[in-house]
Amino acid sequence: MHGTTLPPFPTDVPTHPLLIIDFGLIKAGDHVESERLWEAATTLGFWYLKNHGADKEVDAMFKVGAETLALPLEEKMKFEQGDEGQSCGYKKSGANAVDASGQLDAVEFINISKDDALAFPRVAHRTYPAPTTAAIPTAVAPFVRKGLDISYTVLRLFNERLGLPEGTLDRFHDLEEYSGSEVRVIRAPPMPGKVTADRATLGAHTDFGSLSFLHNRLGGLQVLPPGHTEWSYVKPIPGHAVCNVGDALSLFSGGILRSNIHRVVPPPGAQGDHERFSLVFFTRPGNSKILRALVEDSPIIAEAVKNQPEKDFETGSTAAEWFARRVKYQRINNRKGPETWAASRGTEHQPAAA
Repeated sequence: MHGTTLPPFPTDVPTHPLLIIDFGLIKAGDHVESERLWEAATTLGFWYLKNHGADKEVDAMFKVGAETLALPLEEKMKFEQGDEGQSCGYKKSGANAVDASGQLDAVEFINISKDDALAFPRVAHRTYPAPTTAAIPTAVAPFVRKGLDISYTVLRLFNERLGLPEGTLDRFHDLEEYSGSEVRVIRAPPMPGKVTADRATLGAHTDFGSLSFLHNRLGGLQVLPPGHTEWSYVKPIPGHAVCNVGDALSLFSGGILRSNIHRVVPPPGAQGDHERFSLVFFTRPGNSKILRALVEDSPIIAEAVKNQPEKDFETGSTAAEWFARRVKYQRINNRKGPETWAASRGTEHQPAAA
């Protein structure tokens, strides 16, 4: 898809507006922009991010992903993520369920661990296909560092707004500790026509971790805002990332920060004639951190939890356990029935819709 002119996003499909946040202003401590980011994170949990300064790194990662995913399937399968809940590695199309019925997903992806990218040439978790390995110092690690810089900037703002002691969320995402943080490059095949328009290529879910930094050039991402019954597209805007809050941050904050449900369907209209690449950096807490509301550290969080007696913010799970469970029970090889899909769920606010 690189170098080809892509058709425009159609004007006749339902879209959900997102606030556009200027990362340059956030970095500079701009009060008005910080308020807007807080509004986005505590309502829908999704926002566009402009002036993020990662365009060069994004382009390089798309190139690495395309080269890696163009390898023969036999070669890619040597680096398969497996069925035990490990995320880093390759996942072929059809390896995961997208819903309780066991319908198969229609995307392939390569996940590269943040730990492997930053430890290179030492191997922290696993090895990767040759085009990925060759690009770790030149493309993967620089993209990881950009993603982390953006995430830590946003986490510090949230830390302050949540009334947490300085450095609390930094500690929960300590770079010295191994974590599930990773880069993912996803490829979906062309899926033209109305027949496939509503078929989820990636099932409805909340994200596992804390923050996601997503780049895509074709439509397909959809959100189901709280209180809505219809899915709406998030329109891709050139040069803008789509960011969202994940389960871990929602739990730490006692639900103040919203981890919202989303899915991926084929690109709408003429865009469906093209294969769809997307790129994400997922920031996740350190593996040993317990996912629970930080009620002892913040009266604001304690109050939020008290006002939601119907919700349980004590998962009893470490970040590593939460992450592995969600990955493991989406795998079709582990499927026993609808209960397997249920075991892969996170904080989805409408499990029936998921």
